[in-house]
Amino acid sequence: MAATHDAIIIGTGQAGPPLAGRLTAAGMRTAIIERKLVGGTCVNTGCIPTKTLVASARAAHMARRAGEFGVDVGGPVSVDMARVKARKDAIAGASNLGVTKWLEGMDGLDFIRGHARLTGPDTVAVNGETLGAPRIFLNVGARAAVPGIEGLDRVDYLTNSTVLELETLPEHLVIIGGSYIGLEFAQMYRRFGAKVTVVEMGPRPIGREDPDVSDAVRGILEDEGVEFRLNAECIKVAPDNGGVAVGVDCEDGPSELAGTHLLLATGRQPNTDDLGLEAAGVATDERGNIQVNDTLETSVAGIWAIGEVNGRGAFTHTSYNDFEIVAANLLDGERRRVSDRITCYGLFIDPPLGRVGLTEAQARDTGRNVLVGRIDMSRVGRAKEFSETKGFMKVLVDADSERLLGAVILGWNGDEAIHALIDAMYADRPYTTVSRAVHIHPTVAELIPTVLGDLEPLQ
Repeated sequence: MAATHDAIIIGTGQAGPPLAGRLTAAGMRTAIIERKLVGGTCVNTGCIPTKTLVASARAAHMARRAGEFGVDVGGPVSVDMARVKARKDAIAGASNLGVTKWLEGMDGLDFIRGHARLTGPDTVAVNGETLGAPRIFLNVGARAAVPGIEGLDRVDYLTNSTVLELETLPEHLVIIGGSYIGLEFAQMYRRFGAKVTVVEMGPRPIGREDPDVSDAVRGILEDEGVEFRLNAECIKVAPDNGGVAVGVDCEDGPSELAGTHLLLATGRQPNTDDLGLEAAGVATDERGNIQVNDTLETSVAGIWAIGEVNGRGAFTHTSYNDFEIVAANLLDGERRRVSDRITCYGLFIDPPLGRVGLTEAQARDTGRNVLVGRIDMSRVGRAKEFSETKGFMKVLVDADSERLLGAVILGWNGDEAIHALIDAMYADRPYTTVSRAVHIHPTVAELIPTVLGDLEPLQ
């Protein structure tokens, strides 16, 4: 069929709307198609609503700690979950509306609501019509993975999306999965006042991190009353007096625990099962992620996959960078690649974790001559002033090239301070650029040069 558009974007997640803006500004007639929530995961069920809840949980936590700062709040602290949810809905809703209005008012863009499916390498069916374009961008994201747990079909359970709709506080929230999503919800709901138990199949939470990081995170949460059941193999669930009984085979503790609510936090599943990929010949990997090359092109010429669906990054910032890579290569005559990206992310518990580059284990595996520096947050003046002394900083350096290899800042403002190192790594500057810089006092980042001034060989 004759092309109806110059470009078609399926999905309005983080990468889609700015790409539509660039394409239409370049004179390309573009269609963007959304089957459900405009703005994708970040706006509706991810970053914005969850961090809004984190903020409410922190307010409750700090109100309980007010006496430490000489402040009298005048009685017990209570949490109104309906008002907490209403605040979350208002903030996330405003973001959703903002993206919607942006798309609706974009010149040269056809904004279509419906479920799009590929019908060929350059055609898309939606709402009973077929659209054609020489450029198609798949930006359909992912959803919560539901594991094959015995008995799951007999109980009610929550995912990272549906838990956001709770207006009452669970008495006992059991979370299956001790990674980033699970831990954020664990601390959040514990601070709201629920009993929380995290069930993790591995020997420690956030197993991709170095043991000192995961152990410190576990300690922070346990200090607030979050319970952990680790090495939980053979997990099964069953109804239990209106709640759920979770059977675990752990090294320690009883073989079963009872909760009122069950949250599954066991990873993500790409939204590729009803996209018509086979009709276009687009290849996926064993997990269903769309396979892409270093410039995000799929196995079919003229089709790109951007955002979480390509398995090259499960974050809002990597999705936006996907847009930047595609736009630069397609419209600006540049050569940008996914492999130029340095891994960085945050764990938004409180205090947060900021991570960039290699872990200790990964650095050791490279065979490099690695130096490591570390300092506890209890030595950071800014942290002491705010009574936020849990956590530590750790930086890894290549002794031969003097380049930064990786870092983690688990502590007060760690998610912000880590950018001092991220920027230096992208600039490909020696670590002395940072260690000799004059930082503002009193801040968390001013201690990074101290860490870099006390490097030792990695054992």
